[in-house]
Amino acid sequence: MESFARKNDSAVSPCLWVGTGLGMVLILSLNLPASDDLRQSEPVMVSPSGTVLTLKGAVLTFACLDCMGTLTHPPYEVWRDPHSADEGEKTRKRKLVMHSPSSSQDMGDHQFAVICSEKQAKVFSLPSQTCLYVHNITETSFLLRADVVTLCNSVCLACFCANGHIMTLSLPSLRPLLDINYLPVTDMRIARTFCFTNEGQALYLSSPTEIQRLTYSQEMCDNLQDMLGDLFTPVETPEAQNRGFLKGLFGGSGQAFDREELFGEATAGKASRSLAQHIPGSGGIEGVRGAAGGVIGDLTRARIALDERGQKLGELDERTASMMASAEAFSKHAHEVMLKYKDKKWYQF
Repeated sequence: MESFARKNDSAVSPCLWVGTGLGMVLILSLNLPASDDLRQSEPVMVSPSGTVLTLKGAVLTFACLDCMGTLTHPPYEVWRDPHSADEGEKTRKRKLVMHSPSSSQDMGDHQFAVICSEKQAKVFSLPSQTCLYVHNITETSFLLRADVVTLCNSVCLACFCANGHIMTLSLPSLRPLLDINYLPVTDMRIARTFCFTNEGQALYLSSPTEIQRLTYSQEMCDNLQDMLGDLFTPVETPEAQNRGFLKGLFGGSGQAFDREELFGEATAGKASRSLAQHIPGSGGIEGVRGAAGGVIGDLTRARIALDERGQKLGELDERTASMMASAEAFSKHAHEVMLKYKDKKWYQF
């Protein structure tokens, strides 16, 4: 990353941070050629800066924050030549992108370097290399994984301990935010594959073919249902086809009628309950009596209409039964005539 390699540096430069298993941190200065043309011919000069930082336990991760506490990403990107004909045969090249300004005054005079080991985390101020914050994460166990992630528009240090605890620390103050017992490590596969991602999520391999996903953010938990996919595509139920009168009469199968559809309020001409109607009239008791009389008259007319409808339906059933009896008698008579003249010759008629 681009940082201050020495205490007396006035500008940031490309550096390589090296962490050892004994808690030693070494900063190496990288001298890159000034132009891309010289990069093909001149080598990169690597020299020790003489800066050595110490922590407890093996070093796990590094991160660099600017003066406002925002995470600084590594200054490189994958570069490909879009006009190259044999792009598949060439190896991918990396192009250095200089994000930092030329002087330390434009950066707010310092940076924050976050270093986390198996036992503790430290935040150093650069270029003075002053240790601002120290937090001893665990004494009886050790960390398996530590990552600097973004959570709720801020940056924090997420740690997974060997005793199964998941902890988060604020940056750069290293104030404890979360400490919860999740899962004791009984399988080395979990220890090797556990990793933290942004927005309060973590992943690990629970089996050789299964990935376990978890979250330690309430906001992510609330939005989890919206992030799930749909297994089936909802389709509207098609409308039933209209049944013809002749098909219903001679089809041989009865048709089921809904009692509410035949004798319900919708067919009786009564308005819906959700529809309010204002009936103007004279005030006082006389007005109430008049309104009551009008309601009774409406009920009487509705009852008469229902009786007439029931009578008409009864007549329709009788006509239908009569037609079916006539059709059956005609079929029987035709069958008898066919049997009568079945064996007679033409000259016997």
